[in-house]
Amino acid sequence: QVQLVESGGGLVQPGGSLRLSCAASGSIFRLYVMGWYRQAPGKQRELVATITSGGSTNYADSMKGRFTISRDNAKNTVYLQMNSLKPEDTAVYYCNLRAVGVGLDYWGQGTQVTVSS
Repeated sequence: QVQLVESGGGLVQPGGSLRLSCAASGSIFRLYVMGWYRQAPGKQRELVATITSGGSTNYADSMKGRFTISRDNAKNTVYLQMNSLKPEDTAVYYCNLRAVGVGLDYWGQGTQVTVSS
């Protein structure tokens, strides 16, 4: 139905920046929410940011002012610009798509982000 492929993860020094990408393919839904979640070892998966098909965004408090979610509809791609990265940002970052009104969730395989000196 839908495939999500993340890219852009890697190793970065504290204070550095990374730009994650998530390319979607397959079924197209009229109403949807796409977002980024992350999961660190021993912790639950947590919300990073979301963006609706209408362009409304939502951020977790700890990410406000540092991370920016955006989309390119022509490329069916959502981005996460991460600035001022901290060691505590180290986690596997997952792309998510939810089809509103259908109750369907799709997840990417995840991309590792490591913030270390």
